[in-house]
Amino acid sequence: MSIEYLGLSEINGPMVVLEGVQDASYEEVVEFRGQDGSRKLGRITALTEDKAVIQVFAGTENMSLMNTQTRLTGRPMELGLSAEILGRTFDGIGRPADGLGPINADVMRNINGLPMNPVSREYPRNFIQTGISTIDGLTTLIRGQKLPIFSGNGLPHDKLAAQIVRQASLGGDTNEAFAIVFAAMGVKHDVADFFRRTFEESGVSDHVVTYLNLANDPVAERLITPKVALTAAEYLAFECGMHILVILTDMTSFAEALREVSSSNGEIPSRKGYPGYLYSELATLYERAGILQGKPGSVTQIPILTMPNDDITHPIPDLTGYITEGQIVLERSLYGQSIYPPVSVLPSLSRLMKDGIGEGYTRADHQAVANQLFSSYAKVGDARALASVIGEDELSALDKTYLEFGKAFESRFVGQGDGVNRSILETLDLGWELLRMLPREELDRVDTKLLDEYYKG
Repeated sequence: MSIEYLGLSEINGPMVVLEGVQDASYEEVVEFRGQDGSRKLGRITALTEDKAVIQVFAGTENMSLMNTQTRLTGRPMELGLSAEILGRTFDGIGRPADGLGPINADVMRNINGLPMNPVSREYPRNFIQTGISTIDGLTTLIRGQKLPIFSGNGLPHDKLAAQIVRQASLGGDTNEAFAIVFAAMGVKHDVADFFRRTFEESGVSDHVVTYLNLANDPVAERLITPKVALTAAEYLAFECGMHILVILTDMTSFAEALREVSSSNGEIPSRKGYPGYLYSELATLYERAGILQGKPGSVTQIPILTMPNDDITHPIPDLTGYITEGQIVLERSLYGQSIYPPVSVLPSLSRLMKDGIGEGYTRADHQAVANQLFSSYAKVGDARALASVIGEDELSALDKTYLEFGKAFESRFVGQGDGVNRSILETLDLGWELLRMLPREELDRVDTKLLDEYYKG
């Protein structure tokens, strides 16, 4: 049964306070009706005795303390879902934004989701091919994994996200259904148009569900966008049997919205002004990736975040690193050399990579090639450091060979360009082609049988 109240006790930024509340619950949806007949939605974010703090999605402009009518709906925020959402574009809280009308919902789902029982989780296996060599070859994305991209302001993470959407697949010959849920938070209009245009022109929009929260949208809606996207992903994965890749950009915008709302609530700040529950909020989102026993499909996440001042120890990347299974780091110096995508290979890793590659998944030599490329590229750094001290002309022949390998690796393997979509076999073959630049005795991370088969230099 819904209950209606007249008047508000307090309005503070995107938050309002309602006193005299009875039988309210946390996360309950609230409807507001203004004196002019306008309607807004909100959700209860805090309860103390008979007082409720409510977050208003569309902002508190034009709301009056005296004449606002408030109705408690008695239910959490829900999202209407059906297979019709594929190919559609929605705003940050799930309302159609493409002019094609509302969805004929088959089910309604609580956007907060249900926690996955750890005992019911299946260990992630099989890889998702992105067509990008540095990801597929060296930090392989596994179905059911959460693998974030750590970027910085001005780096091409939006371009990389769009490329992954265009190129991602389950790899090889498979009849399994695959789709992408893309959610953008706090993006400018030109960036939103870039994503829409890219998906349409590349012909992938029929298997992409897009949720766009724009920079001028209310801050409170930014906190709902990733929950809405993950609710759609869980429905498509566990009820429609599809393998879903969720791309969330930019998690820094989400965290900053959380900080702003927390400040409006008068909560005591923690590191860098973020609330102390930032970790649990991020974990609540990231842990919605995975594979469930007895359920078809999987949910895989690529959260993208911009590190303030390129600081990887900042609370957002720091906490994200604790929760997720690895990271892909973008490097400003590579971007300055016009290398795209500017993936910094050495600090990037995928902790689940070893269990989803090799014979039966990608190719038998995959792990060995990745290990050797990491090892050899690390020696390039040593050679460059030595050259900066004594000069390149004074280096040994072997160190000069490593310098040549480093340039070729960065320009050809890392820097593959925006329009290049490489299969995993093409990536591994290119890796061997580069390793042949080095003497055979330097390839100490590869088994002799593999060297006999693939090293023909």
